[in-house]
Amino acid sequence: MAVIKKPDLKNPILLSKLAKGMGHNYYGEPAWPNDLLYIFPVVILGTFACVIGLAVIDPVIIGEPANPFATPLEILPEWYFYPTFQLLRTVPNKLLGVLLIAAVPIGLLTVPFIESINRAQNPLRRPVAITFFFIGTFSAIWLGIGATLPINISLTLGFFLSGNKLIRRFLSSKTV
Repeated sequence: MAVIKKPDLKNPILLSKLAKGMGHNYYGEPAWPNDLLYIFPVVILGTFACVIGLAVIDPVIIGEPANPFATPLEILPEWYFYPTFQLLRTVPNKLLGVLLIAAVPIGLLTVPFIESINRAQNPLRRPVAITFFFIGTFSAIWLGIGATLPINISLTLGFFLSGNKLIRRFLSSKTV
């Protein structure tokens, strides 16, 4: 800011403002204690007011107590873990599943080195990056959808065969 906005200390109007204490945010007077002793309590009280207001307006309703002996049929992780969960669930060899999960970030780390030949800034002129993006996005969505289904009709790594089977099942249930 000092390069962009330098004070003209020879200006008598500015000198009178500085003498009255105005302009301290722009011309170097420290924020402590003048501003922060005012701003900190306002922010803290405002945060408390928001939290207490939300707690009063929309309290969390406690449901029935948990039964440790009744497990749900299908335990699912959070939605952002669906693709990795599906990989682990459908690959028969667990070591291969873990290696596939580890291959995703390793593959993403190789993209800048593959694309270093192409100096174009426009992503539409970077075919390798676009191909990686579309394949990765399609795979993540496909595996994420498959993780929500039961294992017997789950989408396996044979993408098109399983998808075709799923589409036929979906269409046959609509015609009945």
